[in-house]
Amino acid sequence: MAINWTEAQIEQIVASVMKGLKADAPISKCEYNGEGYNGKKYIGVYSDMNDAIDAAEQGYKAIRAMSLEEREKVISIIRDLCRKEAHIMAELGVSETKMGRVDHKTAKHMLVADKTPGTSDIQAQVKTGDYGLTLTEMAPFGVVGSITPSTNPSETVICNSIGMIAAGNGVVFNPHPNAIATSNYAVDLINRASAMAGGPRVLVSSVIKPTLDTANIMYKDPRIKLLVCTGGPGVVKSVLSSGKKAIGAGAGNPPVIVDDTADIKKAGKDIIDGCTFDNNLPCIAEKEVFAFNNIADELIDAMKANGAYLITREQADKLASIVLVEKTNPKTGIKSKIVNRDCVGRDARVLLEKIGINVCDKIRCIICETDFNHDFVQHELMMPILPIVRVKNIDEAIDLAVKAEHGNRHTAHMHSKNIDNLTRFARAVETTIFVKNAPSYAGIGFGGEGHTTFTIAGPTGEGITSAKSFTRLRRCVLSESFRII
Repeated sequence: MAINWTEAQIEQIVASVMKGLKADAPISKCEYNGEGYNGKKYIGVYSDMNDAIDAAEQGYKAIRAMSLEEREKVISIIRDLCRKEAHIMAELGVSETKMGRVDHKTAKHMLVADKTPGTSDIQAQVKTGDYGLTLTEMAPFGVVGSITPSTNPSETVICNSIGMIAAGNGVVFNPHPNAIATSNYAVDLINRASAMAGGPRVLVSSVIKPTLDTANIMYKDPRIKLLVCTGGPGVVKSVLSSGKKAIGAGAGNPPVIVDDTADIKKAGKDIIDGCTFDNNLPCIAEKEVFAFNNIADELIDAMKANGAYLITREQADKLASIVLVEKTNPKTGIKSKIVNRDCVGRDARVLLEKIGINVCDKIRCIICETDFNHDFVQHELMMPILPIVRVKNIDEAIDLAVKAEHGNRHTAHMHSKNIDNLTRFARAVETTIFVKNAPSYAGIGFGGEGHTTFTIAGPTGEGITSAKSFTRLRRCVLSESFRII
């Protein structure tokens, strides 16, 4: 796996990202004609899901015939192309989905290229004893059906492809309908890399127009042995109800606790940096803050010094009525609030304009003081909006933070120098990722140790997925033989 960033380089990238390098840079117009982008025809994208599965099955046969060294050669070229075309995919993603920031999406593609594990993640285990030798190996499932999101479309396709190819699987994608051009650009990139490495022309596949019907074909096809879903609760539930082995990466609502032992200035900067990364699209990003009352004012000042704009409770209520819309279930008649898709991943400046506030581009986050029951606390917005709830002590902070996380067990954060407080919160919240004294993106290896992924499987327990997550264990036993001791 090519991880060639030095600590100084990582710090430099984080710093440049947080400065918002030309956040309003011109974005290429998305001209997706079903077969390609801006006149470029995609490889491996089909009009019929059955044809796409056929191609993925042939891709699986080709991968099975490859040695680990040959797979790694393909993966190496995928990494190279991802680095070279990161900005193109970032521009395309923002243009198509109207979400996020070009500079931040470029950084995410670089992260995927450098820190997604390859074949080195596939390790066999051997046990010998009086009765011989037992070999346990990580084997592919076969053809994997992958559902990808609109929030991190090309990043997820490339990250999943690297891991699934390293594990020896074929892959067919059913991308989010709002990110077809971007997702399928990444599918084309994978196939171009395969051809450059001497592999098959079509290694992974997708469909021109993904729908619920194409997803259902994928779910039911007997050739699909594993389903991997990165998305909202509805699509994750459908995958888990398919009757097949499934890996589900669902929603989160990550809380942040800041106690009175924390470095408050650093905490304020880290929280804003994490919350505003790609306009809060990553599910790991900070979504609500629980701050000790005796440091809350200082924390708010630190946030304002790092690009946050403080609105009043009245303004927060007005903004909430815009970014959340009421929906009635036609079957039950029950009303609920859902996020306004036109507001997801938008710049703070754009959201503030909706309530009549005009600010400069340096403002990258909207903060407000609320109570625990406010909609901003209870709903995962995926917008650079951050509610702050004052608490008396660590007991109240942990109680409210755990409730706000809603049992998703996805991600949580804390800024503190008190080991006991950190330990208590980590044990109580039980999240897949727990980040201490750093921005949220450290949890996926950006400025932190460890590999990266954009498929964080909390509901099904795989956690920070990698190549080994897409394997099944096979055992070979040689009884009373091949032990040389």
